[in-house]
Amino acid sequence: MQIENNTSDYYTVAFYNLENLFDTFDDRQTHDDDYTPMSEKKWTLKRYNKKVRKLGYVISEIGSKVSKKVPVIVGLAEVENKTVIEDLIDSKFLKTHPYDYVHYDSPDERGIDVAMLYHKDYFKLNWSEVYPLELYKEDGSRDYTRDILVVNGLLNGEVMHVIINHWPSRREGVVKTQASRLRASDKVLEIVKAIKTKNSNAKILIMGDFNDGPDNKSVKQLTYKEDLYNPMEQLRSFHRGSLNYKFKWNLFDQILCSTNFFEHKHNKHSFSKANIFDKEFLKQFKGKFKGNPFRTYAGKAYKGGYSDHFPVYLFLKQKQ
Repeated sequence: MQIENNTSDYYTVAFYNLENLFDTFDDRQTHDDDYTPMSEKKWTLKRYNKKVRKLGYVISEIGSKVSKKVPVIVGLAEVENKTVIEDLIDSKFLKTHPYDYVHYDSPDERGIDVAMLYHKDYFKLNWSEVYPLELYKEDGSRDYTRDILVVNGLLNGEVMHVIINHWPSRREGVVKTQASRLRASDKVLEIVKAIKTKNSNAKILIMGDFNDGPDNKSVKQLTYKEDLYNPMEQLRSFHRGSLNYKFKWNLFDQILCSTNFFEHKHNKHSFSKANIFDKEFLKQFKGKFKGNPFRTYAGKAYKGGYSDHFPVYLFLKQKQ
């Protein structure tokens, strides 16, 4: 991507599923037993610190060649608690940048949550709120999952709403679980409508691991029921995605924006370009999985990589 001229400042907004960023302690309230030093995975402090450092490096690099700075907003999925987020922003490659974060403990049975990092030089937090996703199993019992996080703040003085998601997985089968993701999508639509009721011209960013692609109904209805644009539709490919499952690329990690990001006004932010951050250092470099995300674990086997997902990002530009 070429910078148009020196009268525009570029800002990176990113989303990254960190693949089970757990601390090494057993939380008796959740199913995190795999991530302790005595478990089969042998999740030691050394392995934890290595992962935190590597993830911090990735975040520091996203969009930096264009924006000349670290991302101003980063949505996160699969973080266990505040401790791991604080360790992340205090890690080698992020600690010199004034990051703060928004996080709430969710009722997810595994204890994984969503969160948002923000660069305090550019983003000022106004308020945040979580919306529970009420799902039920066939026997009528509650199926606890991640909350939807909504953050309101000022990006260089302009009001932004950021909605961060990690929708129910496909683990039990695509068809069997699709109703849960549609329910999540409906909840996001409710949130967007509530925001627009208060401000019809609100600027909204929706990001997350949707566990569905841009062409699935749960994601598609966000664009045709509300005034939203999904730049990830242009990135779909048989040869590229944000994660790879059974040698098939998927683009479950996405960032959508309200269409008023296409308005070019003085000191306002407009959409420039979106992409997948899939640099070579993030990929497996040999073997039958060559080119796939270099992950921390493959089952119980420790690989020492970053995550089983690539980050996604977009550039906002502010015309001076």
